[in-house]
Amino acid sequence: MAKLYESGENYLETILMLHLHENFVRAVDIAHEMDVSKPSVSRAMGILRDGGFINIADDGNITLTDSGKEVAERIYERHLVLSHWLMDLGVSPETAVEDACKMEHDISVESFQALKDHLRKAHPNVQLDFEK
Repeated sequence: MAKLYESGENYLETILMLHLHENFVRAVDIAHEMDVSKPSVSRAMGILRDGGFINIADDGNITLTDSGKEVAERIYERHLVLSHWLMDLGVSPETAVEDACKMEHDISVESFQALKDHLRKAHPNVQLDFEK
């Protein structure tokens, strides 16, 4: 499997989030959601397809492969947990979401798990796992 960089992870996460709301995801939807150009999306989709992370149907529908879904869910879970944690510390929702986007790619598995465990103890009724 190809190495994924932060931008690739962001594209996969965006595809996942769009699929949570729509059954059909096109390159133009991704471009609009991420505020990037359609040529940038087309290039990224080619790289992700060649890496085995997405499938692109003849009608343009973009879907995640099992490996793409695994990466997207991991990044999205980090995003949700980190956003919740920052807001719990008093950070405004807008800043928390923006900062979580930066942190979700770099935090180690060990640190993320410790943070999640801590939040579970502090907020036992809050869902912290991505619901698959």
